[in-house]
Amino acid sequence: MKLLSSLLFTSLASLAAACAGGGAQEPPATAETATTDAPPPVSDAPSPMNEAPAPTSNIVQTAAAAGSFTTLVAAIKAAGLVETLSGPGPFTVFAPTDEAFKKLPAGTVESLLKPENKDKLVAILTHHVVPGRLMAKDVIGEKSLKTVQGQNLTVMVMGSMVHINDAMIAKTDIAASNGVIHVVDSVILPK
Repeated sequence: MKLLSSLLFTSLASLAAACAGGGAQEPPATAETATTDAPPPVSDAPSPMNEAPAPTSNIVQTAAAAGSFTTLVAAIKAAGLVETLSGPGPFTVFAPTDEAFKKLPAGTVESLLKPENKDKLVAILTHHVVPGRLMAKDVIGEKSLKTVQGQNLTVMVMGSMVHINDAMIAKTDIAASNGVIHVVDSVILPK
């Protein structure tokens, strides 16, 4: 009955427009078009097309895919932290690049990757991790950040540059499903 009323109304409206000299007219509604030509409902919710899709890769996967963190990823594996940093988090990781690891004295990385130095490696890596998802705007609002390792990192804002201890943040807000990565240009060693 509702469909019949809709068809009758549409037909009468088309006839009235034609009689008024409305020019081109829409074809009459049919059973198929009466149900599909209705405009979509109006919503106050943001359009999903305007939002960035949520990341699906975790911190370890994101770092591995970037290609500039091969040393970091190898160290995470050697330290047995893959499962932790792939877990739900959220974590904020200040990730040293391969170039950052090259700044360490010769032989340091190779020595740290040995099984007998696992505890030291875990301490260094967890000194780069802060609990929670801290975007760049959150980081610069802090003076210090407590790491998973237990010590604090000092945040220093100098003009447009931000330093975490002696490391400069080179890139920020690389989203992962379980946190965020900020790229640093040096390895941050605990005291």
